[in-house]
Amino acid sequence: MTLRYRYTWSFYPNTWLTEHHATLIFPDDTNLTCTLTAHASANTWSSWTEIADSGATTLSSKFAIYEGHIVSVVVESVSEVDTIYMLELSWGSSNSVISRWRLAGTTKFQNPSHQLRVRSPHIDAGETIYYRLKSAAAVANTMLVHFRYYLHPL
Repeated sequence: MTLRYRYTWSFYPNTWLTEHHATLIFPDDTNLTCTLTAHASANTWSSWTEIADSGATTLSSKFAIYEGHIVSVVVESVSEVDTIYMLELSWGSSNSVISRWRLAGTTKFQNPSHQLRVRSPHIDAGETIYYRLKSAAAVANTMLVHFRYYLHPL
């Protein structure tokens, strides 16, 4: 049996990574947050909304020059711990779905601070990245998140 290694370019000079890559984080500073908001009616999707942080920087702007993919979404907190949430991410004007999740607040099944893995398709450079969110409660619940992503060099 012959072992083969796939080498991936890294953002760190003179560093080659084997079978993995270094991801980036959005929002990219500790004083910034990213809040996703559900529709105010129960079990109703919010409109597709571009993902932005509290400083008005968009996740799409990180993909302005390079194509890439989203590695995960980390849910830091939810506004209502006793409800179920569903989240979808998409990209482009046709809202090509990246991934979908169903999760719960702490009193339902698990702690809301958890990582949602993504098997993301490649997102083309310059495309817009959107989310939509719904919850089982009849209130505009929110979810505080951050994203891990990877950019593919030219």
